[in-house]
Amino acid sequence: MENPALDRLESAIARLEGAVTGHRARNADLARRHATLKSRMTEAVAALDRVIAHEGGGEA
Repeated sequence: MENPALDRLESAIARLEGAVTGHRARNADLARRHATLKSRMTEAVAALDRVIAHEGGGEA
């Protein structure tokens, strides 16, 4: 499924992961917060996909 919004979210997450990778050893709290954010964003996108599919507006 081609979805520009999801592509932008994935790109943003990839940039965040790249930024965190270099700082993990110095800042374990940032890594924990990033993991929590990534998990919540994944859950939010999945919930949106379910709503769109339920409303009949998506291909999910």
